[in-house]
Amino acid sequence: MKHLRRAASPAAAPASAGSAILSMVGLGVLLTGVATALSVRIAGVARRVVTPAPRVADVEILGIDRAAQTITLTRTPDTVLPGRYGIFTNGAGYVKLGAVLAQDDAGVTRKLLSHIDAATRVGPHGSFSGWYYDEPAQLHLPHHEELIETPVGLAPAWVFSAGRGDVWAVLVHGRGTTRAETLRAVPTLHAAGISTIVVSYRNDGEAPRSRSGLYGLGATEWRDVDAAIEWARGRGAARILLMGWSMGGAIVLQTAVRSAHRDLIDGLILESPVVDWRIVLDYHARELGVPAFAARAAMETLESPWTARAARAGRGVPFDELDMVARAGELTVPILLLHSDDDGFVPSDASHALAAARPDLVTMEVFSVARHTKLWNYDERRWTTAISDWLRERGFSR
Repeated sequence: MKHLRRAASPAAAPASAGSAILSMVGLGVLLTGVATALSVRIAGVARRVVTPAPRVADVEILGIDRAAQTITLTRTPDTVLPGRYGIFTNGAGYVKLGAVLAQDDAGVTRKLLSHIDAATRVGPHGSFSGWYYDEPAQLHLPHHEELIETPVGLAPAWVFSAGRGDVWAVLVHGRGTTRAETLRAVPTLHAAGISTIVVSYRNDGEAPRSRSGLYGLGATEWRDVDAAIEWARGRGAARILLMGWSMGGAIVLQTAVRSAHRDLIDGLILESPVVDWRIVLDYHARELGVPAFAARAAMETLESPWTARAARAGRGVPFDELDMVARAGELTVPILLLHSDDDGFVPSDASHALAAARPDLVTMEVFSVARHTKLWNYDERRWTTAISDWLRERGFSR
């Protein structure tokens, strides 16, 4: 006997259609929620890239032995490094650190090079630093303060005169730091007879804010460096050397290809520089567990002026213009590039690529172990020798 399929009752059909519609609406709400959450996350990532942030505590202070003048910190890739460093503390301010005296899996004990008296209470957390010098007076070299007229207002700068007015160096600090970061280079340049201008730039906490208050990752800050070059030109500069650390390297590279005073710029020194921001941001996305597509979407958000404004991330970042490997053909002056292959913050890949693209201009000094912007601290003799030799070979030294 043939089995017949039972027809659905007239009342059942509307109920099934209603369930399907409700399911589709529910799925749509879910997808909209996911898309909204993802959009918020992408916008947040984009904002963080360009937003100046306060110094972050990255180590715990486990103990201070005032009698022995030692300090014990949690063990990190930075705190175990040999050399001289510093730490920002709550209570004692900026404290200088010397050699590693002891270490185990839990902590690292270093010599204190700054005195901390018994009455000073020090908080449990600090921020490890490669600055070492935090005030110009600590260099014991003649200097004075200047105000450089920039497009956003008067920006403070320290000027160290070496008694020679024709060759000047402009030193440019990195992201999230101030001009004190660059003081380590002044004695080497001064010994070569080069006067130096240690500059601040928009939104760094010392120079005036721009209208947005956000970083341009080099695309806007170079104008403030250019103003310092103009200032030096008015005081007799005939040759300008630019030196930048980390994002300061990106700023220096932009100055080198955009400056109205390019005829004066005669050399660049780049320390742990950002040469291509996409490589840096991809690296940090992986470290933070941000999916690659979300990281790329954040960069696309930043790159478009419309979406950047919608994400409250400024007017957009021209990543193509900031890719100096792609623009290597526009560079015209000798470059000394110093980078550690275990940088840990700005991968050295783009630095190697720039050296490969312009072997006629780039001299690259490759470090290991030294980490990010701590090459001087890790091996001061090698760092100083590399710069001094390069300056002499190119006729910068007196």
